[in-house]
Amino acid sequence: MTELPVYTATRYVQPLREGGTLPAVVDTHGGGLFVAKFRGAGQGAKALVAELLVGMIAQAARLPVPELALIEVLPEFGRGEPDPEIQDLLKASVGLNMGLRYLDGAFNFQPSVAGDLVDPELAARIVWLDAFTTNPDRTARNPNLLIWERRPWLIDHGAALYAQHKWGSVDETRTRTPFPLIRDHVLLAASGDLRAADAEMAAALSAEVLEEIVAVLPDALLADPAITADFATAPEARERYLRYLTERIQAPRTFVDEAINAREVRRREPPPRLSSRR
Repeated sequence: MTELPVYTATRYVQPLREGGTLPAVVDTHGGGLFVAKFRGAGQGAKALVAELLVGMIAQAARLPVPELALIEVLPEFGRGEPDPEIQDLLKASVGLNMGLRYLDGAFNFQPSVAGDLVDPELAARIVWLDAFTTNPDRTARNPNLLIWERRPWLIDHGAALYAQHKWGSVDETRTRTPFPLIRDHVLLAASGDLRAADAEMAAALSAEVLEEIVAVLPDALLADPAITADFATAPEARERYLRYLTERIQAPRTFVDEAINAREVRRREPPPRLSSRR
């Protein structure tokens, strides 16, 4: 796993008023347009850690994720913004943030429109990823999938890895628990062989690969007060994230059984009733 590129934000282009991280399209020096996620938003640095870790895990497993980068926000950035809410957000986000490559012209995934662009094998691997990383944000109401150049792209993983919000209560038993919220996954009913996906994904995410991924987390982000409240140093934080991921991926993986059972329940449910107006 190579180091993430670091780009300096030069222009605040457009707010994206959705999601807990209050993202925005920004232009960068030498990097072009990115969707920036800011540390100063309500969910803070832990959401950015989840974004980075899950994004890199997905990339290591050859799942489609926009290019990831670290976005440096300088003190003078965005001073000309007339919106005081945006001004406050940028002031609170001076330093390192994160971004995903802006996919110009992408549109939100809807199964009824673009379901044929996600084959069952890919759907199974995405379901596995979200069960592994305890990501609740891939539902029909909020799929966090974009369609760009006739391909699906995974975005917005800030709500994943929710164990990080209560490290003190996360022992090995809790680390390895199933993920019941997978029942609401937008791709669950359409997913293919989850056992085959389990074997493929677990093989791709060896202990060595996970260690390389966690090592990429920058010291500057791990020095945020939201992280230092739990860990005195960046190496301590990395060690805890790595231990969580390596313990969770060990066999037997009960989150896979949970997903398979939830899929069978979903498939037995009657289709939603269609209503019409006269």
